This record gives sequence, C-alpha cells and structure tokens, in this order.
Amino acid sequence: MSPITKSAKKALRQSRKKRLFNLRRTKKMKSLVKQVRELLKEKKREEALKILPQVYKAIDKAAKRGVIKKNTASRKKSRLTKAIEKNK
Repeated sequence: MSPITKSAKKALRQSRKKRLFNLRRTKKMKSLVKQVRELLKEKKREEALKILPQVYKAIDKAAKRGVIKKNTASRKKSRLTKAIEKNK
C-alpha cells in the first residue's frame, strides 16, 4: 500500500531517508568491529589499537543517533577493549 495523504507521503520520504542513514551507520560500525576482531585473530594487536578510535567514534555516533542503544554501545566498546587487552 502506498500513502494517500500529503503528510503520509512526506513521512514515507523521511523514513526512507532516515533508514538509509541508519543502515549506513550500522554497516560502518559492524564492519569496523569485524575488522578489529579479524586483526585480533591474526595477532595484530598494534593495528587493532590504531583503528580502535575509529570504532569508538562509529559506535558512539550510532548510539547518539538512536541506531543502537546507549548500553549496547557501552557493551560493544567494553568487549572490544577486553578482547584487545586479552590479546597481549
């Protein structure tokens, strides 16, 4: 079904745009987290530490914009840091 009223059409346009932004943020966050995990598997701790600020930034932005919840962001950051520390 497609929207009938003018306001419903506008709401649909807005939600599509927001969905794209949210998907982009989620994808960036997940890919960076995955990158760190892969580096840790390959025992490349220094490289993982170098991209950690980027990962934190992506996670914080996702939380700020409501893509993920604040506690989820904290948990992700905590587990990543814990994994890096464990990989000494």
